[in-house]
Amino acid sequence: MSERQPHRSDLSDERWTLTEPVITTWKAAHPSVSGHQGKYAMREIANAILYQSRTGSFRGCARVLRAPFSG
Repeated sequence: MSERQPHRSDLSDERWTLTEPVITTWKAAHPSVSGHQGKYAMREIANAILYQSRTGSFRGCARVLRAPFSG
């Protein structure tokens, strides 16, 4: 898969440096019951959440994660 183009709502490297330890600590304390590791990087999930929060558009989230969207 090709690298996606950054969006203006994406976390900057500085903001991700502050956010990543919080997410990593939470994930370590709450492991998946099924053992699933996830398909997307946590930074991309955070970027998609920020995009959706700022635009109110889920279609944009699907594009951010490069996931197919129907509907």
